[in-house]
Amino acid sequence: MFLSLWEFFYGHFFRYWMKWLLRQMTGKCELQRIFDTYVGAQRTHGIENSLTYSKNKILQKATQAVESEVDKYVEDIMKEKNINPEKDTSFKICMKTCLLQITGYKQLYLDVEDVRKRPYDSDNEQHEKLLLKLWNLLMPTVKLTARISKQWADIGFQGDDPKTDFRGMGILGLINLVYFSENYTREAHQILSRSNHPKLGYSYAIVGINLTEMAYSLLKSEALKFHLYNFVPGAPTMEHFHQFYCYLVYEFDKFWFEEEPESIMYFNLYREKFHEKIKGLLMDYNVALTLKI
Repeated sequence: MFLSLWEFFYGHFFRYWMKWLLRQMTGKCELQRIFDTYVGAQRTHGIENSLTYSKNKILQKATQAVESEVDKYVEDIMKEKNINPEKDTSFKICMKTCLLQITGYKQLYLDVEDVRKRPYDSDNEQHEKLLLKLWNLLMPTVKLTARISKQWADIGFQGDDPKTDFRGMGILGLINLVYFSENYTREAHQILSRSNHPKLGYSYAIVGINLTEMAYSLLKSEALKFHLYNFVPGAPTMEHFHQFYCYLVYEFDKFWFEEEPESIMYFNLYREKFHEKIKGLLMDYNVALTLKI
């Protein structure tokens, strides 16, 4: 209750007068002061908050721009804030970078969501080729005897037809599995081998799809903002989402074997423990979770 009242009064009264006072003292607007004080994710996050909570409609709309509109919004912001580009030579570049990151994050979520909503379709030739590519990447010396086969269990699917395992994350789950196997083939083989451990083993493909859901939920909840604001000096893309997924796969395998669960029956418990660990790391303004091999 107290927190809600504070947020209301700060947003409607105190913030305005504080900004006005600081402008009189420094001769700079809040956006300029943020650029002078912070770097990385803390800077971009500060700019995002300043624009979002501004009473100026142009500044508010800047956070909803598409990439092709960013340059125009930068010019509009400078005009609204009476910023002289000759006196503040870095403002235009910094603002463009921040807007690309802010608006790019929103677009990335829409792109990921669009792929996630597409179900795996066994009548789609591209989907079928992608599935067979996964098999060939993970089992290059073993021939798949049939499209519907118990062999799929060898790479961690639950049934004879993997399409049923993609229901939650759609084709996104398969794309991520293929991306990791193609770009980190040696590591994928090592993790697949470890997943067959007699005591600590787990279903490689199923866990991979589960980690796609984790990456997606972190993106959706905006928990990936600090990571992407630090990691990408512009608009993030699907490539950066796939890279984060690869980080999760590699780190989860290490985490699982370090924890030594008594049984796979405790998977959800350790999955949530790992999830909380990642969320904790992502709260750091300086975070950049990249796969280091």
